[in-house]
Amino acid sequence: MRVEEALVRLGGMATHKSLRRLVTARSLRKAVEDERVVRDGRGRYSLRSVDDAIHAANALAGTVSHSSAAHLWGWELKTPPDRPHVTVPRNRKVDPRRRRSAHVHWADISAGDVRAPGMTSPMRTLTDCLTTLPFDAALAVADSALRHEAVTAASLVAATTGLRGPGSGAARRVARLANGLAANPFESVLRATVLDIPGLSVVPQSWIIDTGLEVRPDLVDADLRLVLEADSHTWHSSREALRRDCRRYNALVLRGWTVLRFTWEDVMFNPHYVCGDVTRFVQHAQRSSRRRRVP
Repeated sequence: MRVEEALVRLGGMATHKSLRRLVTARSLRKAVEDERVVRDGRGRYSLRSVDDAIHAANALAGTVSHSSAAHLWGWELKTPPDRPHVTVPRNRKVDPRRRRSAHVHWADISAGDVRAPGMTSPMRTLTDCLTTLPFDAALAVADSALRHEAVTAASLVAATTGLRGPGSGAARRVARLANGLAANPFESVLRATVLDIPGLSVVPQSWIIDTGLEVRPDLVDADLRLVLEADSHTWHSSREALRRDCRRYNALVLRGWTVLRFTWEDVMFNPHYVCGDVTRFVQHAQRSSRRRRVP
């Protein structure tokens, strides 16, 4: 796997340990030497496009914003931006030819919402993302910001309460649901995908403690005894990791739990398949429950 592809899968930014599960040390070293990947600090790497956002904002005399600012804050995203996001004042005229190099947004940003080296503050970044991104991508970035302790859940809810205009309702919903428990955008997107399935109520990273078993799956519906796992090759790069997970899944099944496992490709690009499988399980469980209640 190319280093850039691995970084995309990991949310655009990753630690050395996470990357080495997917790429060789030689390919990572070469990617940095060729400036295809940036070494931000000890054991931290990011896509080249993160730095490009600063250059694009400078060229437009604007502010790095939206998902590009989220990247600069070190938050993982569902999908890294294909071009830098830059916000310019409402009355600014930008030559159409210059817009091709960036996603340009027009809005007035107060001085208090700007941080060096010219990007939006954590909260302004979040509200911009939550009002413009699709629900699953918005939940992923909100979970990430909370996971990195950039904001608190209470402050996020408070900040979105007063929002008005397009996307404000969606932003408030994401703020209510975000909790930072997901380990990565993969898990956040899986939760977003199944949240509206009738009869399903999943909790991220919920402990299951049973006789001889103590595990913490990605998503758990205790009433349905259902576990949803975001299964990635990233975590099965060794025989020991694969063996450990196989034993964990078997132990759950033997104790009456159903385990549904979904790949990164299906969660990110085929949500209808994911929803279809989970919906069919929920409907089957509901029919079985009704049959048991019939005298």
